[in-house]
Amino acid sequence: MKKSIFLCLFMLAVMMVLTAGPAVAAPPVKIGALFSVTGPASFLGEPERNTAQMVADDINRSGGINGRKVQLIVYDTQGDATKAVQAANRLIKDDKVSAIIGPSITGDTMAVIPVVEKAGIPLISCAAGIKITEPVKKWVFKTAQNDSLAVSRIYEYMQKNRINKVALLTVSDSFGSSGREQLVMQAKAFGMQIISNETYGPKDTDMTAQLTKIRGTGAQAIICWGTNPGPAVVARNTRQLGLKIPLFMSHGVSSRKFIELAGNAAEGISLPSGRVLVANLLPSSDRQKKNLLKYKRDYMKRFGTEGDHFGGHAWDAMMLLKTAIEKGGDSPAAIRSQLEGTRNFSGIGGIFSFSPQDHAGLTKDAFVLVQVKKKNWVLMK
Repeated sequence: MKKSIFLCLFMLAVMMVLTAGPAVAAPPVKIGALFSVTGPASFLGEPERNTAQMVADDINRSGGINGRKVQLIVYDTQGDATKAVQAANRLIKDDKVSAIIGPSITGDTMAVIPVVEKAGIPLISCAAGIKITEPVKKWVFKTAQNDSLAVSRIYEYMQKNRINKVALLTVSDSFGSSGREQLVMQAKAFGMQIISNETYGPKDTDMTAQLTKIRGTGAQAIICWGTNPGPAVVARNTRQLGLKIPLFMSHGVSSRKFIELAGNAAEGISLPSGRVLVANLLPSSDRQKKNLLKYKRDYMKRFGTEGDHFGGHAWDAMMLLKTAIEKGGDSPAAIRSQLEGTRNFSGIGGIFSFSPQDHAGLTKDAFVLVQVKKKNWVLMK
C-alpha cells in the first residue's frame, strides 16, 4: 500500500516537471509617442523622444509599473500633420497602445485629436496651444504650459515697468496664430496698446522688412512669437538694424538651442520659461527644484547635454501616466479617469492639478521670466 502511494506521488511529480513550462511574463504596458524627432521642430521632438525613453528605461530598471515592463513605441511625425495622423492610427489599431504622449507641436496635436477622441485613447500632448485643451476634450490632456499663461507673464512684467506700446511679430503657423490671438485678446486687460502687428513665414530667413516697419512706430518693446529658427533670425536682424528697444520671445525658444542659433544677438533677450532652465538658481524651498535638478543630471549623464524645457514636457507626460497606471491599471478609460483626478503633481513644467474643467492643469506660476546674460539664462526679477 505504501509502495503504491509512493509510486503514485512519484509519477505525479514527474508529470508536473514534464508538463510545467517556463513562467509566463506579464504583458508589457504599451505607451505610444508621437514626436517631431526630425524636421524643422526637431529641437522639440529630439529631447522629448530622448526623455521619454530615458524615463521608460528607468521605470523598467526599477521593476516596471505594478510588475509590468513599459514598452514605449515612438514614431517620428517630422512636424507633418498628415504623418502624425497616420502614426496615431498605427499606434491605436496595430500597436494597441493604452495611451499616447505627444505630438510635439500644436498643428500636429490638433490634427490627431479627432483620432484619439474617436478611439477613446488618452492623449497627453507636449504642445502649447491653448486650443488643445480649451474647450476641454474628454481624452486630451497636455503638459506644455498654455500660451495664454506665457502672454500674461510677459504683460505683467511690462505693466510693472511702464511699457504699454507693443509691436508683435509672430510666425504664421498654429503656434504663432494661437500666441498672436492671446496677445491681442489680453492686451486691453493689461493696458497694452498694440501699435504694430506683423507676421513672418515658418521658413523665412530675413525679417528685416517687418522690423524696419516696427522701428518707425514708436513701440517700446517687441514680442516675437515662434519656434526656432525664426526667432533667432529676428534676434540677429534686430541687432543688425540697431534697434535698442527690449525684445521678448515666447516659451517656444526656451532652450540653449536658441542661444546657439542667435549667437551674440541673444544677449538681453527675455522670455517666459519653465523653471528647468534656471533650476540651480531656485531657492531650496521651491517644490520643483529636486525633480528639476535630478532630471538635468540624468539627461546630461545619458545624452551629454542639458535636459531642457521641451524634454521636460515628455518627462511630465511619462510620469503622469506611470502614476495613473499604478493607481488604476492600464485600460484607456482607467488612465483617463486617473489623469483627470490628478492633483498637486510636481513635475518639470509646473505643479499639475487636472479636473473635469481643466485638462492643462497649470497656472501662470508655472512660468518664470528668464533673460540671456553672457550666453546663459538668468532669472529676472
